[in-house]
Amino acid sequence: MPTTIGIIGGSGLYDMAELTDRRDVTVDTPFGEPSAPLVTGRLSGKEVVFLARHGIGHRITPTELNFRANIYAMKTLGVERILSASAVGSLREEYVPLHLVIPDQFFDRTKGRVSTFFGDGLVAHVGFAHPFCETLSTTTYDAAVYSGATVHKGGTYVCMEGPQFSTKAESMLYRQWGMDIIGMTNLQEAKLAREAEICYTTIALVTDYDCWHPSHDSVTVEMIIANLTQNARTAQKVIAEAVKRLDAAPRTCACATALATAIITRPEHVPAATKAKLAPIVGKYLGPVRE
Repeated sequence: MPTTIGIIGGSGLYDMAELTDRRDVTVDTPFGEPSAPLVTGRLSGKEVVFLARHGIGHRITPTELNFRANIYAMKTLGVERILSASAVGSLREEYVPLHLVIPDQFFDRTKGRVSTFFGDGLVAHVGFAHPFCETLSTTTYDAAVYSGATVHKGGTYVCMEGPQFSTKAESMLYRQWGMDIIGMTNLQEAKLAREAEICYTTIALVTDYDCWHPSHDSVTVEMIIANLTQNARTAQKVIAEAVKRLDAAPRTCACATALATAIITRPEHVPAATKAKLAPIVGKYLGPVRE
């Protein structure tokens, strides 16, 4: 049975306890090494592949993450849907620490991160107005409700550079802009997943109120870690239930054909080396590489 479901675990979610028949898989990519060996196994009766976003022992900062290698590795293993989990700060009073949020929008505050597979003679512009897969997000939200989590559907995830937390002025401004949660990792994953025609959603695990809140005006690692363990247990339950609900039927969402009208470069002008490098992603549109 092919592995079509990928799981990316963020801060606090470094493993999936219920994963059975597990096997470490080392994937070489043209973009370097993924964050860690990918772990294949069975969850809720289905084949999945798990990746610890920040590496074994949480040793990779958000800025250092090799997003391209991580998503490319998932693609080469046949992944069509990615469930990601990420610790976030809340920018809204009603999004209380230990709540979950399934966001539907991003706002980019990162600085110079590479967030595309394209270049080197091949140009493509995928649509990103709706950065999360609505079908996958709905399934995940329903799984969270079923699992007993307090979960909010919709909202904008501010992706900041880090690794420092926000200043109070920044945090207050994001609230004035109507932003909902803030984190440091998910935007690049979502962009690259879209280019790779992989459905993507995020389970945002609220650990704190950022620094805008009177009781949280100094966000600390200790404060966040205190909520991570409980959040990780909740996330594992939600992910297991979401995997159970996903079927193997062909996808009908726009994610599955995101590149169909996005590639601008004429095929005969694409360098052979670039075509070969991106074969798992663009091969069905540009054809095989001719020696």
